[in-house]
Amino acid sequence: MDSDHDIKTRVTTLEELKVQRKGDDCLVVIYTPVESDLGRRHVLDKETITIGRDRENDIVLDSDSVSRRHARIEHRDSRIYVTDLDSTNGTYVNDEADPVSNCQLRRGDQVKIGDTIFKYLSGSDVEAQYHETIFNMTITDGLTDVGNKKRLDQVVQKEIPRATRHRRELALLMIDIDHFKDVNDTYGHLAGDSVLREMASILQKRLRPDDELGRYGGEEFAALLPETSLEGAVKIADDLRKLVEGHPFVVEGEQIKITVSIGVAELQPGMDAKAFFRASDEQLYKAKNGGRNRVCPAPADFAS
Repeated sequence: MDSDHDIKTRVTTLEELKVQRKGDDCLVVIYTPVESDLGRRHVLDKETITIGRDRENDIVLDSDSVSRRHARIEHRDSRIYVTDLDSTNGTYVNDEADPVSNCQLRRGDQVKIGDTIFKYLSGSDVEAQYHETIFNMTITDGLTDVGNKKRLDQVVQKEIPRATRHRRELALLMIDIDHFKDVNDTYGHLAGDSVLREMASILQKRLRPDDELGRYGGEEFAALLPETSLEGAVKIADDLRKLVEGHPFVVEGEQIKITVSIGVAELQPGMDAKAFFRASDEQLYKAKNGGRNRVCPAPADFAS
């Protein structure tokens, strides 16, 4: 979702500035299928605020995955709580696997309602938090909380000259979820979103602190591995593949098998960012065409 323009427009819109009152707790939309709503701030200036699909709600989310009256935000004893209103798809806070019925919100919490994710901002520095959130949205995927394509492009553009200058190895993984469309078609897009979030968490835990993981688009992730040879990158890629294959993904109470195909490339002399991504992407296609659930490294003599 490339919505930098929408985000920047929303920050500078006069109508938005009118409601951005310093110190007001609020919910900010950080992920949504409706790009024009991305970055929208909902100030929690009433004792009770309802969220749902019906127009009489204070916050209206026009989505079939949202119940008519889905959830309620309440002020209680100087604290903010979210309460689920027996919604069909549940209300989720942060990365908890189970929906909440009633939960106190703390600064920075994420609230997922249907296919929309809010971030809760509170305290005397709400304005600073808001602008930091907006900035982070330009380089972070709101669903998985890892870098987005823009962030990945920036890091690769920076790391290629660094690796070349210091004669260091650099590797790139392109990771694609096998048959992901079947998950969406069988279980729905909310289930697909859940798989994507869990996938990002699995990959992130195996990668090293200096590695850069990002969602490249749709069901595709990329990982940049500094100071890593082709052989080392293949080992890491196969570890990731095995971790995903062995992970118990649970969707609607049913355990489903998820696998990934991974293409691996090593930076070669003369390669620019475009050629580097193309090299790993071509290996990904070979992995997919070779039967999926496998790692396919690029040949060492791959040329741009």
